[in-house]
Amino acid sequence: MEKGLAYSGTERAHTVAYLEGPLLEELGSISGKTVLDIGCGNGAFTATLAGRGAQVAGIDVSSTGIALARQEHPGVEWGVMSAYDDLRSHFGREFDLVVSLEVIEHLFDPRRFLARAFQAVKPGGRLVLSTPYHGYLKNLALAVSDRLDGHFTALWDGGHIKFFSWATIQVLLKEAGFVDLRFRGAGRVPFLWKSMVVSARRPDGPT
Repeated sequence: MEKGLAYSGTERAHTVAYLEGPLLEELGSISGKTVLDIGCGNGAFTATLAGRGAQVAGIDVSSTGIALARQEHPGVEWGVMSAYDDLRSHFGREFDLVVSLEVIEHLFDPRRFLARAFQAVKPGGRLVLSTPYHGYLKNLALAVSDRLDGHFTALWDGGHIKFFSWATIQVLLKEAGFVDLRFRGAGRVPFLWKSMVVSARRPDGPT
């Protein structure tokens, strides 16, 4: 697997458990909508969206994850692709929603990823992503509990290489052209959240 592009389906399956509630609340009714899941891992959450009536497609750089997704969920469109690929051209269409869970923190070039996501979502459509949450109180708690080295470890090959706060993720989303940014914490108590669910809209009309 190419480093810095995605991660294994095993991590994705583990992660979705505490994210699913906030994600589904943010997505709202998706029946009949088209959805692209970037970094879909083994396809478990992608299949959940299909079960809620969406027309879904999922991509991941892991050929093993996509093979498992195809085996377990044959009615979904799957592809072995990276978050940096021209997704709109590959699928020949734009999507009502683009979803990406716990992916951006693994990417060397998150700006390129967000540019591709912007292209892939329809004008007026939304990008919904999640990434581990970082903020002053959480970082302070990690410091006083002597857990900074474990949390920001440099020893995890293929692990997290970007660490976002709500402020920094907003900068990248606005640079990419997104508007109407929204935030939800996920997991643990407020301000010590495991992750944040972030939603942003592509403006209507030509860009």
